[in-house]
Amino acid sequence: MNRVCHGIDQLLAAPGTLWGRLGLVTNDAARLAADPELRSRVALQQAGFDLVRLFSPEHGLAVSAPDGAAVTDGFDPLTRIPVVSLYGERERPPRESLADLDVVLFDIPDIGARFYTYIWTLFHLLEACAETGVPLVILDRPNPLGGDLAAAEGPVLDTEKFSSFIGRAAIPIRHSLTVGELAQLWNCEQDRNAKLQVIRCAGWRRTMHWPDTGLPIVQTSPAIASYEAAMTYPGLCLFEATNISVGRGTSVAFQAVGAPWFRAEETARRFSALSLPGVTSQPSHFTPASAPYAGARCESVRLRITEARQFCPVRAGLHLLATVMELHQEAFRWANYPTAANPTGEGHFERLIGQAGIREILEENPADLEERIQTWTAVPGWAERVKDVLLYE
Repeated sequence: MNRVCHGIDQLLAAPGTLWGRLGLVTNDAARLAADPELRSRVALQQAGFDLVRLFSPEHGLAVSAPDGAAVTDGFDPLTRIPVVSLYGERERPPRESLADLDVVLFDIPDIGARFYTYIWTLFHLLEACAETGVPLVILDRPNPLGGDLAAAEGPVLDTEKFSSFIGRAAIPIRHSLTVGELAQLWNCEQDRNAKLQVIRCAGWRRTMHWPDTGLPIVQTSPAIASYEAAMTYPGLCLFEATNISVGRGTSVAFQAVGAPWFRAEETARRFSALSLPGVTSQPSHFTPASAPYAGARCESVRLRITEARQFCPVRAGLHLLATVMELHQEAFRWANYPTAANPTGEGHFERLIGQAGIREILEENPADLEERIQTWTAVPGWAERVKDVLLYE
C-alpha cells in the first residue's frame, strides 16, 4: 500500500509555496500524517507560512466545546494567533476578517456524513471567499468511510424545506466524497466561481476506509473518537431527534442508543433478526454525560459492525429507530434539539433526514418498511452527478 498523506503534508513538501498573509480554518483534529501529534497550524507556522488569523468550526479550536454550544472568538496559545469563531454568533467569516488576507486555507477532518457540521463551515467559507475574491485552498483529507459512490446513502436533502446548518446543499447523508470534492461540487453547481484550489491527499484510493490508511484515528469531535463511531454516526445521529440517548460522554457514543426504560434485549433480538448486511447488535448499558438522562444508567443496544463495506449505516439506523418506536410506544417521544444554530431545536428530525413524510411513515410502521427504507436511502444518479469533481480513483 502506498503511504497515505494529507493535503497538509503535500503542501509542506512543496518548498516555496508561501502565498503571503494567510488565514486558516482548522481545529486540533487537523494533524499531519507524517507526525500525528503535530497540529497543522503549528506545522505551517514552523515552516515559515505567514499565518495571521485562525478560524474555528463547531466545537472550537480545541475540539472540546459541547455539541451545539456557541463558541466565542479567542486566542490560540500554540501559535499566539487570534481565532475567529464560525459557530455561534456567526456561521461565515465577516468580510473584514478576510479583507487583509491573500489566501484562506481550510484543513479540518470530516467524517463523511451530511449533518456533520464542518462541511457547512466550508460551504459558508466558499461563499464568502467567492464574494470577496480571496483565494481558497482546501488541504484535502481522506473520507474515513471510504469513497465508494455506490455506498452513498440518502435521502438527498430537500433544500427548499429543510436547509439549515446541518445541511445547505442537496447531497445525500453518506456522500462518499472528500471535503475537496465537495468544495468543487458546490463551486460548480452553485456558480460560486470562487478561486478554489484543492491540494490532494497522496496514496488514498476510493476503496479505502480509515483503517486501510494505516494512520491513527484522531478524535474529530467530542463524540466521534473512533472509526466505528464515524461508521455508525450517519444512522444513529437520527436518534438526536428523540428522547433516546446516543451515549454522549461515553466510549460508545453514536455506537449505542438507550434509555433507563429501554427494553434492550428485545430490541437487540428484533434488530439482529432483520439480518441487515454487515451489522449485528447486542444489549448493553451506559451512563451518558449529557441529556437526555445525564448521569442515569441507561439500558442500551449497541451496533456491532461485522463487515464495514457491506454495512449501510442510514438503512440500519432507520430500522433500529423503527424497532425502538414499535417496542416502546408508551415511552418513546420525538424531541427538540436546541443548538446555537437552531435555538428552538424544532424540526430536528426532518433537518437530519432531509425529506418530509418519513417521520409519519416510521410512526405507521407499515409492512413494506424495508422497501420504503431502500427507496429513501437510494441515491440514483449520484455517481454521474459528481464524476467531474472526483479527485481520486
